[in-house]
Amino acid sequence: MDTKGKRRRTGRRSIAALFAIGALVAGSVFRTAAPAQAADESITVNFSVAAGSPTYRASGWIYGMTEDAANPPDQFFRDVKFRYMRAGGAQLDSPGGWVSGKYDRRWNATRAQLLRTRSLGGEFVLLVHDLWGADGYPISRFPGDNGNWTDYDAFLTRLINDVRATGAPVQWDLWNEPNITLFWNRPISQYFEMWKRAHQRIRAAFPSQLIVGPSCACVPSTGGFWTQYLDYVKANDVVPDIVSWHSLPGDPVANVATANTTLGSRGIPHPRPYQINEYGAANEQSPGDGSWYIARLERAGADGLRANWAGGGNLHNDLGNLLVRNSAGQYQPKGEWWVYRFYGSQTGQIASVTPSTSYDAFATKASGEAKILVGGGRTTGNIAVNLQRLDTTSGIVQSNQVRVVAERIPYNGGGAVAGPVTVQNTVVTLSDNGTTVNLPHTNADETFTITLLPPDTPGPSPTPTPTSGASALKGVGSGRCLDVSGASQANGAQAQIWDCNGQANQQWTSTSAGELRVYGTKCLDVNGAGTADGTSVIIWDCNGQNNQKWRLNADGTITAIGANKCLDVSGAGTANGTKVHIWTCTGGTNQKWTRV
Repeated sequence: MDTKGKRRRTGRRSIAALFAIGALVAGSVFRTAAPAQAADESITVNFSVAAGSPTYRASGWIYGMTEDAANPPDQFFRDVKFRYMRAGGAQLDSPGGWVSGKYDRRWNATRAQLLRTRSLGGEFVLLVHDLWGADGYPISRFPGDNGNWTDYDAFLTRLINDVRATGAPVQWDLWNEPNITLFWNRPISQYFEMWKRAHQRIRAAFPSQLIVGPSCACVPSTGGFWTQYLDYVKANDVVPDIVSWHSLPGDPVANVATANTTLGSRGIPHPRPYQINEYGAANEQSPGDGSWYIARLERAGADGLRANWAGGGNLHNDLGNLLVRNSAGQYQPKGEWWVYRFYGSQTGQIASVTPSTSYDAFATKASGEAKILVGGGRTTGNIAVNLQRLDTTSGIVQSNQVRVVAERIPYNGGGAVAGPVTVQNTVVTLSDNGTTVNLPHTNADETFTITLLPPDTPGPSPTPTPTSGASALKGVGSGRCLDVSGASQANGAQAQIWDCNGQANQQWTSTSAGELRVYGTKCLDVNGAGTADGTSVIIWDCNGQNNQKWRLNADGTITAIGANKCLDVSGAGTANGTKVHIWTCTGGTNQKWTRV
C-alpha cells in the first residue's frame, strides 16, 4: 500500500512499470513517461448512445479520515459522491498492530472509519494486513512462520468477532501487495497458505461479505505472480469475489482486458467485479491525471480507489491528499478535488466517448444539461471536443442553439484551489446537430470540463470555496444549536434551535460566497427573500441570491445580507424547537452565536 512516503515511491514505480507493458485494446490510450508537447488531438462525444447511469465507481480513497473519523467535514465526501474507503490503521504506533501487541488502537480507528464510511453511504474495504502490523515497517513474524498458524488463527478470531460486533459489512482485503518483500517477506507458498486459511475462515463467518485480492503491486499479466496467484486460487477453490490490483501507473482499460483473458483461460468466471484499489502514482495526482483515470475506470467498468502517498498524521486526514489545511486548520480543496466534485455532479445517462491518443473523457446527459469531464495529464495542445447528436438530449437545444460553458480546473502546485475558471460561456448555433469545443490545454497537470445548457440559461455560478470546516452554531442565549427541523433535507424546512448533538442537520459551512451551507448543497435562506422582522429562516437549494448570504460578525451576530437584519431566536426562547427568523439587530444574546 502506498502510504509509506518517499522511501516507497521509487521502488513502487519501478515494480509497477515492469507490469505496465501489455496489450492495448481498442479505445485504449497510451501513457507516455513524462509530459511532452503533442500535436492537437480530438475526442468525440455521441449523445445518441447511452450506457446506463453513473455509479461514481472512481470515487474511492485509501485512508483520508482522521483517526477518530471526525474529519474532514461531510461535504467534502458528499460533494464527490464518495463510494469507497480502504483502511486498517496503518502507521498508528509504528510499529503497531497485532504483532506488536498494539492491535486495539488500530482496530478502534478502523471501526470509527468504517462506521463513518457507512453513514456517508460508502463501502469499506478492510485492510487485514495493516491490523496485523505489516504496513511497511519491519515486523517480528508473519502468519504461518515455522509452520505455526496458532497466532494467526487467534488474530482472525479476534478480527472476525470485532467486525461482527459493528453490525456493518466490510469487503475483506486479505493482504496488500504480497508480491513485494516490503509487505510479504516470506516464501510465496506461505502467502498462498495464508490466503486459503483466511478465505475459508471469513467465508464461513460471513457468507455474504466480499473477499478482495490479490491487491498486488502489479497489473494483470500473462506470467509471474499474477498467473501463479490465479492458478492457486482456482485449484484450491478460494477465488476472491473481487479481483484487485494496483495501477501505479497503469491503464484500467488494458488491465481489465488482460484480466479477462487470464481468468478466462483458467475457467474462472468473468467478467467479474474488478477493483483497482490503488490508482494514481505520486506524480499522477493532479486534475489532468485524475480525470484521465476517472474516464478510463468508467470505460473499463472497474471500481477505483485513489492512492494515498501521505504519511504520519496526514495519512489519516485530508481525504487522501485531495484537501489541504490552512494556518487555522480549516480544510480547503485542491484542484483534483474539484475534478471529483464535477464528476459527482454528472447525472442522467452516460454518453459514448471516442478517445484520442492522449485524452479520454466521461460524458453524461440529463434533462436540461449535459456534462463532459476531459481527462489528460501527459501532454499539452489543443483538444477539439466534437459533440454529436445533441438532438438526442433533453431540453438543451432551443432554436438549434445551446450554451457552452467550458471551465479549466487549475493545479496550483498541489496547493488550495478556489474553484474552476470559466474559459468559455457562449451560445453557439449547431451544425448537423453538433458543434466542436476547442480547449487550449497548455498545462498537462490541469484539465477541463464542459457543461451544455439551454441558450437562455446564464450558466452555472462559480462554486464557492468552503472557508471553514462544518461546525455547529450555538446560540449564546439558549445554549442550543442552529438546527434543521426533523433533520429534513427538503426545501423549506424550518431552522430552529435544538440540543447540540453533532448531527449533519447542525453542521454549517461558511463559504467565500457568504453562504451558510448544510448537507453540502442546501443554504440557510430568508424565506421568500423577505425583509420584515419575523420572516422565517429555512433551508433551500443554494442559488447565489442575496437572501442566502450572511455575514458573520466579530460580536457574534450573523447578518442577513439581503434584509440587513440579524439571525434571531424567536422571543429569546431557549426551548427545543424554538424557531429562528430574522429581526432588527439589537445585540441581544438571542442574536449571538458561537462556533462549536
